[in-house]
Amino acid sequence: MSVMENGDVRIHYEEMGEGFPVLTFAPGGMRSTIEAWSYAPWDVPGAVAGDHRVIVMDQRNAGDSFAPVHADDGWDSYTADHLALLDHLGIERCHLLGMCIGGTFIANLLAHAPDRVASAAVLQPIGLDGNRDLFRGRFDEFAAEEAPKHPEASEADWHGLRENLYGSDNTLWSVPDTAVAGFDAPLLVFAGGDEPHPASAAEMLADVAPQATLVERWKATDHNDAARESIASFLSVHTPLG
Repeated sequence: MSVMENGDVRIHYEEMGEGFPVLTFAPGGMRSTIEAWSYAPWDVPGAVAGDHRVIVMDQRNAGDSFAPVHADDGWDSYTADHLALLDHLGIERCHLLGMCIGGTFIANLLAHAPDRVASAAVLQPIGLDGNRDLFRGRFDEFAAEEAPKHPEASEADWHGLRENLYGSDNTLWSVPDTAVAGFDAPLLVFAGGDEPHPASAAEMLADVAPQATLVERWKATDHNDAARESIASFLSVHTPLG
């Protein structure tokens, strides 16, 4: 098992394939783990590993990754993990590929470290659309399960983390809507269509980001091959030369 340690944070990751790197963020909400990629309609990381160096990871406090919980933690804490992992692996620039909560991780990286991102593919991003209680409820379930592993964390720490993640009025949670217009990287956005992944979140990202393309049909079995090929082609086109 490969592990990156950054202070008190321990991140489990794995690699497959060779070529220009792709950092991936699995679905699963707060339990975004390598294993959670099995929720996708096809093997998303494996489908691009033939031409790329693909990094899959367990997010902090999911799977085999761990981080202390403090009241001031939030989306930037995850982004710090992602950048530390890239530094650990000696990767200056990469593609990003994320599903579900992965879209929110990608948005924060695009806002805070755009120079590290060549392009990004986002599959059914989570978003705010009259569903705040859903996210708070799922966080509370996660916190109740994880709390015994965190004697350092008080009830106030868990509450602070929850509100930093899901207390804003940002459509994509991690960044203000106004920041999306400043995303310079090419984006391939696959539509959502249920309560945690509202269509409005993907549509806003695709409409506002300057170089974004929206794919509306992709989850049904008869669209899987075309969607898989569109990701491979998109990453290939936007892979830097040399």
